[in-house]
Amino acid sequence: MIASESGSSEDVDSSIKAQLEDEVIREALTSGMDLRQYSQSVEKELRQLENLSIQDYIGKAQNIATLHHQITECDSILENMQGMLEGFLTHLSTISQEIQSLQEQSASINVQLTNRKQVHIEMSTFIDQLMVPEIMIQHILNTPVTDSLFMQQLKALNQKSKFIKEQNFRDAHSCQDVQDIVDKLTVKAVTKIREYLLQKIYQFRKPLSNYQIPQNAMIKHKFFFEFLLLHARTVAAEIHDEYVETMSRVYSSYFQSYTKQLWKLQYEEGVTRDDLMGVEDSRANSFFTKSLKSRGTVFTLGTRDSVLSPTGLIQDIIVPHTAGKGETKYAFEVLFRSQQYALMDNGCREYIFLTEFFMVHDADAMKLFMTVMGKTLQHVQKEVCGVVMGCYDSIALYLCVHLIHQYRLLCHKRAVPALDNHWEQLLHMIWPRFEYVVKMNIQSIQACDPSKMATLDMRPHYITRRYAEFSGAVMVLHEKFPLEGVDGLMLQLQDEVEKVILKMAAVFHNRKDQLIFLINNYDMMLSVLSEKTREDSRECERLKELLGQRTGEYIEEVLAPHFGGMLTFVRETDHLIANNNTEALKDYEKKVVPLVRSFSSTWKKSVERLNNEVMQCFTNFRTGTVVLQRALETLITAHHTFNRTLAHSAFHHLNIKADIVNSHHLIVEAKKYKPTF
Repeated sequence: MIASESGSSEDVDSSIKAQLEDEVIREALTSGMDLRQYSQSVEKELRQLENLSIQDYIGKAQNIATLHHQITECDSILENMQGMLEGFLTHLSTISQEIQSLQEQSASINVQLTNRKQVHIEMSTFIDQLMVPEIMIQHILNTPVTDSLFMQQLKALNQKSKFIKEQNFRDAHSCQDVQDIVDKLTVKAVTKIREYLLQKIYQFRKPLSNYQIPQNAMIKHKFFFEFLLLHARTVAAEIHDEYVETMSRVYSSYFQSYTKQLWKLQYEEGVTRDDLMGVEDSRANSFFTKSLKSRGTVFTLGTRDSVLSPTGLIQDIIVPHTAGKGETKYAFEVLFRSQQYALMDNGCREYIFLTEFFMVHDADAMKLFMTVMGKTLQHVQKEVCGVVMGCYDSIALYLCVHLIHQYRLLCHKRAVPALDNHWEQLLHMIWPRFEYVVKMNIQSIQACDPSKMATLDMRPHYITRRYAEFSGAVMVLHEKFPLEGVDGLMLQLQDEVEKVILKMAAVFHNRKDQLIFLINNYDMMLSVLSEKTREDSRECERLKELLGQRTGEYIEEVLAPHFGGMLTFVRETDHLIANNNTEALKDYEKKVVPLVRSFSSTWKKSVERLNNEVMQCFTNFRTGTVVLQRALETLITAHHTFNRTLAHSAFHHLNIKADIVNSHHLIVEAKKYKPTF
């Protein structure tokens, strides 16, 4: 109870506070007027305002009445419009239902139309596939198979036959109406195609016929075989077997005859086992004399590598009867190129024909190719093996190895892998034979006994000439197309040649003669190899090293008789000068004066004799001049050192200044012998 009283009092207080905030009450309280009087004043004002309001209302009563009338009319109009809108809404609802009904009908009609169109298309297609037009019957029966119209109708017949088979699988009874006529047309087409293809195949059997012509005709009509595979597998097998048997015989007969006639065009004077690098000229003279008239030496490449040129590889094959009339003879590699190019060209063409016409690929294509060409390849390999096993012409064998690699690359460019095994078989025959013949040459060099040689002088020996020509020939080919195993063989051959040169040099008792012999041979080999191969090749670098060593040694030997005393003096005192060993230099005082005066009186004549001696020793004039210039350079260097030694304090007391020759005089004299080339 106490709590409720306290609550109501709080409400009264808050109400009073709210009233006090009113502007009128606040004004009444602040004016200091009695509230009762203030209340009466307010009521009086209210009555006055009320009377004024009534008078104003009475004055505008007519306007208010007019406004009321207008409002009443508006209500009537709005009520009519509401009725009309409600009618429209009801009508629109009816129209919406009608539109929805029409849409449903349209969708249904559209589906029906689509279905009927689809059925019409399928039925039209079906009927078109079943219908056999008169023009098809006429062309299949009467038009030649080579005519394009026959091919066109044959493809259409093939499509109809496929379609009928599909429909028969689906139990479509309507196909029975045209089954009989389609079958008859198919039989007629198969008969005509069989006759045409057999006729083309029989053309291969005619002697001297160009079988590429019927092959091209068959490729042009390769759809015929596809048609036979689909509709007459027995006939297709017959065509396949006839072609394989015919072409196998054609190729075998052709290459047997061609190879037999081709080998008859080889040089009669072939290379024998006695025509080796280490065989003396006296024993091989008759052979070299004959072969020089016809084809160059055994070890010289010459123009024989023309068979490996881009035009030489694909040059027309040799026609034996034409070459026989002119009594033309060829090297083995030329005949080998002609045979293998003929085989490669025919093999590539045959492989491409088989894959296109008989529609085989990969392993099946390889199997079919070997069925056609296998006998021919075996015969060619056997014939090549027979010739190679009796061949001692190492350059010809090496050229054949390169020909095999080039033709294998050419086959790969033509996308024909079928001959890869053939090339491998040939390599297994020829490469071991090449190694064997090279090793025979190496053994012939090892067996050389210089003491038993009939003639041996300081000129380049025929063995080094043969080695240089042969090494140059091999390296020329090797640089174009490196082959594994060649470097090892050539290194072994080079080692044996170096050994035999040293053996032959040992025959000469005079060291100077030995060095002249070595320099002439090294120089000749280097000249030949530099012309044929790169100057930085392994062989050239080795020969340059040997030539430099022997030339330096020869210069010391050739200078010794004329200027040996001075050279010895320079060598012995050089280290003493470097160490400024004056006491040791005094031991040479007795030698200085004779050396200076002897050099001063004889050096010009000695240089002239040196020139005559050097230039007469070497077969190559350029080599002689190079050796002479090196000798003069060595002499000038030694003389310059000699003069520098004489200027040492240990020799100042000697009266030799007037006899000392200025090094400049030697330089001027040396320029007289400088080559003009």
